[in-house]
Amino acid sequence: MLVKATARLRYVSIPPRKMRLVAGLVKGLPVEKALNILNFTPRIAAHHIAKTVKSAAANALSLEGTDHLRPESLHIKKITVDAAPTAKRIRFQSMGRAFRYRKRHCHLTVMLEGETDVVPAGRAGVMKRKKKRSPSSPDTDEKKAKSKRTAAEKTTKKAAARAEEE
Repeated sequence: MLVKATARLRYVSIPPRKMRLVAGLVKGLPVEKALNILNFTPRIAAHHIAKTVKSAAANALSLEGTDHLRPESLHIKKITVDAAPTAKRIRFQSMGRAFRYRKRHCHLTVMLEGETDVVPAGRAGVMKRKKKRSPSSPDTDEKKAKSKRTAAEKTTKKAAARAEEE
């Protein structure tokens, strides 16, 4: 069965053009290999993409569970980098002028896809059952009473030892 998971990182203060350069490096790769590449990529966008890929992998594992899905079977299906609202700022110049510059932001979406381990039809829904305990037998009652007595005796011995010290 195919498992799909997504993670989004929104309003990142990196221009989309710079983020897409790094996103293109890992598109279509397995998660482990993509994280290795991102760890050694000397761009700030690599840190944000790695963080989002880890989050998407965690989402996939929490959706399906670790019994059926192995992290090694996950790969990056799609990475999209969209433009977010641009912050407009001004820089004052000489002779009373002001120049406008734009701080661009982006949204990052990572989609992972993985194959689950199919459970054989004969074993589906079969769980080991615990043995039913029989109602308290005389043996267990005696053991419980004996352990309580020994604990009480220990505390009285400790109290007597303290009294002697004083």
